[in-house]
Amino acid sequence: MRGLLLCFFVLMPFFLLADPQTNDSFEELKVEFGRKGIYDGQKEAHIRKLKNTLNQVSADDLKGQFEACSKLYEEYKSYQYDSAYVYANRLLYISSTLHDKPKEDFSKIKVGFILLSSGMFKETFDSMRGIDVHDLDDGAKVEYYSIIMRAYYDLATYNSDRHYSPAYTATANKYIDSAIALSKPGSYDNMYFTGYKKYKNGFNDEAAVIFYKLLNSNTLTEHQKAIVASTLSNVYLNTPQQEKSIRLLIQATISDIRSSTKETIALFWLAEILYKKGDIKNAYVALEHALADAEFYGARQRKVQIGTLLPIVASEKLLFIEREEKLYIRSLSMITVLAVSIIVVSILLYKRNKKLKAKEKIIEKVNEKLMEGTKIKEDYIGYFFNVISGYILQLERIKRSVDTKLPAKKYDDLQLMANNINIKKERETLFNTFDQVFIKIFPNFVEEFNTLFTKENQIWPKENEVLTTDLRIFALMRMGITDTETIAKILEYSEKTIYVYKMRIKAKATIHGDEFDHRIMAIKAVDINSKS
Repeated sequence: MRGLLLCFFVLMPFFLLADPQTNDSFEELKVEFGRKGIYDGQKEAHIRKLKNTLNQVSADDLKGQFEACSKLYEEYKSYQYDSAYVYANRLLYISSTLHDKPKEDFSKIKVGFILLSSGMFKETFDSMRGIDVHDLDDGAKVEYYSIIMRAYYDLATYNSDRHYSPAYTATANKYIDSAIALSKPGSYDNMYFTGYKKYKNGFNDEAAVIFYKLLNSNTLTEHQKAIVASTLSNVYLNTPQQEKSIRLLIQATISDIRSSTKETIALFWLAEILYKKGDIKNAYVALEHALADAEFYGARQRKVQIGTLLPIVASEKLLFIEREEKLYIRSLSMITVLAVSIIVVSILLYKRNKKLKAKEKIIEKVNEKLMEGTKIKEDYIGYFFNVISGYILQLERIKRSVDTKLPAKKYDDLQLMANNINIKKERETLFNTFDQVFIKIFPNFVEEFNTLFTKENQIWPKENEVLTTDLRIFALMRMGITDTETIAKILEYSEKTIYVYKMRIKAKATIHGDEFDHRIMAIKAVDINSKS
């Protein structure tokens, strides 16, 4: 019992490593990691269709090319930096060729987004400089303000300085206010920017209400779900409800995978939290996929962040695996000892039980013999009591006759009385009575005795017989009278005659030696529980 308890406490850390719900969520995420190729394949197939559409647009149809390039840019902007950058610059070239200032400014916004996604703040501001916001439609204005807002918020977080960060945050607040004002009330942009501003300014509870409302609206795309869930995760990051933050980041990552979004921060944040919580194994898995996404997208800043953390987590993972192996070996050794102990105890118990069963069988046989002997004794004592009682009465009658006739000198009467006593008949009566009682106790004796012989050598009593002399010899043996001298006296034969009888019969049997005697003694008496 002590060993089992110790084993439980050794293995307990594996069971208490993380919240069960979080473990289930991470297992779901692992499944989605395995499906990445499927989602990316669907993405690539859609991109090929758009490229075919672009190839079919006439070289003179610049507006058609602009529209086709815009669609390709949208597919690439969160998927692959280099391709998105190519199509953004192609938009700039086409708009410049068209001498269309709004389209040119629109194209600069697209370039700004991917520069910011790649972590290039200065280049982002340079790209956005010179844009005439007034000539843009509301959708483009909202996108412009959101990019500038995000750049300033990111700068505030990156610097984390009490002098510069507040100024960056204040500037970001102005741009996000403009985005909120231009977006349609109740729309995704309007609600997200409202919640995001509250979060960035410390109103976490109000922000959480808005973000949860968005997540539960069932109107979001997978990409939008990922953005909302990852932002909401920050609300719970430094609170006692950190498990919520982890589950939200897992949810965000799953949505990123399903939308083939490679420009993502959620997976890196998830890896960081898991690492700080000591879940090295899952943290390493998350970092590997985060690095693969960053390399695929071409996000320089993200690769630097991951490259800084990955070696630390990798070394921790090696230490963790080493500790896990030692713990596993120790646990396995304990389990092996326990298993061996259980096997040894089981064998001992089995042997003991086997011995007990053997003793029980012996006792059962002894009891059976005793009860069988008791049955034989009861029947034969009753039989001999009746016989002896008869002989005593007969002797008493003879004595009275002798006592009467002897004084009267009636010698002829005495001689006549003596002649009337038939010793042969009395002996035959005695044997017949013995035979009757024996067959009553062993009703199957004759049949079972004859199974020891071939058909031509079997011994069966005649119609007026119960037992033959041959059968009677072995009947006495079955009664336990095995001494040849005693059998000879009972049957009034010489010892040599009895010996010859026995040897002649045994010689005809199908089995020989002691086995024949054992089989005779194994013939069962009538059910000892049903006395008749």
